[in-house]
Amino acid sequence: MSPHSSKTKHSESGVARLCGSATSGFLELMIFHPIDTIAKRLMSNQTRLFAPGQPLSVGLSATNKAIFKDAADAAFLKKYASLFPGLGFAAGYKIMQRVYKFGGQPFVNEFINRHYKDPFDRTFGEKTGKTMMHAMAGSLVGVGEIALLPLDLLKIKMQTNPEAFRGRGVFKIVMDEGLQGLYRGALWTAARNAPGSFALFGGSAFVKEWIFKLEDYNKATFFQNFCASIGGSVASITVAAPLDVVKTRIQNRNFDSPEGGVSIIRNMVRHEGFGAFFKGLLPKILVVGPKLVFSFTIAQQLIPLFHNKFEEMGITHVGNTSKSHSP
Repeated sequence: MSPHSSKTKHSESGVARLCGSATSGFLELMIFHPIDTIAKRLMSNQTRLFAPGQPLSVGLSATNKAIFKDAADAAFLKKYASLFPGLGFAAGYKIMQRVYKFGGQPFVNEFINRHYKDPFDRTFGEKTGKTMMHAMAGSLVGVGEIALLPLDLLKIKMQTNPEAFRGRGVFKIVMDEGLQGLYRGALWTAARNAPGSFALFGGSAFVKEWIFKLEDYNKATFFQNFCASIGGSVASITVAAPLDVVKTRIQNRNFDSPEGGVSIIRNMVRHEGFGAFFKGLLPKILVVGPKLVFSFTIAQQLIPLFHNKFEEMGITHVGNTSKSHSP
């Protein structure tokens, strides 16, 4: 679960959280971008990789081509390098996404806690209400994440459909497509993010509240954060998987031949079966746990370091809105 905004007078400044979260996002990107590319390419593949009755070698060959595309028969290093398309877009998207989620969810949770705590407690009970408020804050932040959609769209196209960029620079694409083209799939993305982020933050809060019985989530140990992150992440990815596949296919189409979500769903059911909605799920689950634990740990380590450095420079107050409230 993302770092929460502690409200004690000794909490880290906002600028420290910004720098720590951004750095953790960058390091996470460099390590996990290739696996994300593999998952995106498997989700975008519209053929059966392993058909009944065909030799295993045929399926493995098809999987190799689906993942590495033109570099399928290249040497190992060239194959590995082929998994880094769209790195510039990915860097902008991932860093902004981590800063937004790490910093945004705690503020939304505080707002809900301040104004709607009693209705949540009456409806769900105090403990479950606390978990539900964390989940609802995560869901609202997830919906707002569509503001970053253009960077995500360009990143996915570079990962899965680089032909769309041939002979066209980034600024040319932005000018040609406009906001409507760059925000293609926005409603499907919001529909995916709402339950996905709800499950991510809610699942993490559930583990801390009901399994570890923590009253203050900020006092969780490394092991507790690890377990909470894995629980929330697996729940999030599984819940969001079907709409994630639809959203990815909407975004990876050529700019001049868009296809709507309903049409994509109809064709998936007709030609690939319902299992197509969970393509790429295993690689995503395998990477989500380590990725979230890694980014959480790095952020927790770097934020205090940045805070101490900024304190020495006399700029600790920048972005610090938590000086007098209690958790």
